[in-house]
Amino acid sequence: MTEPVITIRKTVVADLPRLQEIFAIARTFMAATGNPHQWAADYPSEQLLLKDIQSADSYVCEYDGRVVGTFVLRAGDDPTYATIYGGKWLSDAPYATIHRIASSGEVKGIFKIAMQFALLHFGSIRIDTHADNKVMQQAILRAGFQYCGIIHCWNGTERLAYQYCQQQ
Repeated sequence: MTEPVITIRKTVVADLPRLQEIFAIARTFMAATGNPHQWAADYPSEQLLLKDIQSADSYVCEYDGRVVGTFVLRAGDDPTYATIYGGKWLSDAPYATIHRIASSGEVKGIFKIAMQFALLHFGSIRIDTHADNKVMQQAILRAGFQYCGIIHCWNGTERLAYQYCQQQ
């Protein structure tokens, strides 16, 4: 069986209604799999999604002309990663961060596809997730990330932090 062909493109404002649908699906999935607290009912806000689009960091994954996933890939230092507790980063080299990755559930492997895309552009990737998000933790580790420690988000909540570094 062949894998579906997924294309990745920058998110545009016209994608907002579909992104809101996908994030609603993701919140429901997260709650059903034991992670009801990571994303509040209004997260991410339309204002935050617009900011991601305007900064050109937001991407969508399309399958057969339909948006089936989304993620943010942001280059540069993330202020929430400045301090890490209970561990250390694998490398202090320049990195990009994956944020707000979500899937409609229509196509499997959105995280893997986003990671392959990220590695075309960056050799070091960081990501974090909630301690209750066991599904994402498994996907992160399957993709080759290593657990590095705990960081605190902008709102003070703890997240498990991971890093992937390509072999030199």
